[in-house]
Amino acid sequence: MSYNIFLNEEHIDGAADGPLSGMTIAIKDNISTEGVATTCGSNMLASYVPPYDATVVSKIKDAGATIVGKVNMDEFGMGGTTETSAFGPTKNPVDPERVPGGSSGGSAAAVAAGKADLAIGSDTGGSVRNPAAFCGVVGIKPTYGLVSRYGLIAYANSLEQIGPLANSVEDAARLLDVISGQDPHDGTTRSQGDNSAYADAADGDVSGMTIGVIRDLFDGADERVVETVEQSIEALESQGAETVDVSLASLEHAVQAYYVIAMSEASSNLARFDGVRYGLSGGYDGNWNETFADAREEGFGDEVKRRILLGTYALSAGYHDKYYKKAQDARAWVRQDFDNAFSDVDVLASPTMPVLPPKLGESLSDPLQLYLMDANTVPVNLANLPAISVPAGEADGLPVGLQLIGPQFGEESIIRAASAVEN
Repeated sequence: MSYNIFLNEEHIDGAADGPLSGMTIAIKDNISTEGVATTCGSNMLASYVPPYDATVVSKIKDAGATIVGKVNMDEFGMGGTTETSAFGPTKNPVDPERVPGGSSGGSAAAVAAGKADLAIGSDTGGSVRNPAAFCGVVGIKPTYGLVSRYGLIAYANSLEQIGPLANSVEDAARLLDVISGQDPHDGTTRSQGDNSAYADAADGDVSGMTIGVIRDLFDGADERVVETVEQSIEALESQGAETVDVSLASLEHAVQAYYVIAMSEASSNLARFDGVRYGLSGGYDGNWNETFADAREEGFGDEVKRRILLGTYALSAGYHDKYYKKAQDARAWVRQDFDNAFSDVDVLASPTMPVLPPKLGESLSDPLQLYLMDANTVPVNLANLPAISVPAGEADGLPVGLQLIGPQFGEESIIRAASAVEN
């Protein structure tokens, strides 16, 4: 069965010895790989070959992993199903009639299908956790600044982080150990010292841990998802964790705020793809405006065009205060709500996705429904917090993910809790 996972299959050996020696890894196709095409799932970059490696790719090679290829994704990371890729949708290895999630759908599918031991994705509003949940694997969205973004082709700089996917919490944590750390090429990275060993935190010991269950993120979720997640939370209680219900009023506005901010940043970031600096070029015919417009019309897909237009509108004169400024105010409220919650609990829990994996083609006809599917994941990016999606079980034979959220640089806590769910 072909799942349309790889855009480029490769065999790039890493160092002879290292913490990832003997392991294979797939790289999302918006992360630069020297000498290997990096398309972002877009016709705009169909022939783009980076002259350098992203920092995470260099670290992965140094750690001894073998890169087996670049994997499919929603175009420029814009989508939650991997159906907006210019190179066709990826199928979910659990059920090939369903989507694998997105935008890192190829990354999750590669791990789920056994095509790679590990994978790297990027998470702007859930793009690692969403496909991890839909494909039944583990995905970590690190704290903003823990992992270098140098070499990541940007969608929304203030929101996105590169993160690991794997079949087990320990393997995902081991990959996080390799890719995390300060980078002189990325001024947003922060040093966490030499003491962090995330793989060591996967010990399953939750005795004495307080877990806040975000009831707001259960409202409106599929009943089968809720039931499966509740069972995994009960399993944590049986291992010594205490659970309390938590409500965060700001989450009602998180999706709207997220999309205004993300689309605004995208409209700026994607301005460089004009057929002159980057992207398809039909040649100059005497009118630069028409040259730019033709390149973008031909190079971008419908969803990318939609988000660029909406982002440009939100930043335009007369609407900046009405939309963008209000979205930033809502973002500050979300951050404050999370800060307040973490004064009483160690970790927060919710379903990763409020629905089971949709069938291929179901979501594309209704963009608004696609955006609302992100309700449980986008608040984490707005607050720049770490979160992990770990398999909670299955409903009707389809995977369900439990999302565990930690305070800033609280990766050890969520890894510990997730490994207890695994047990």
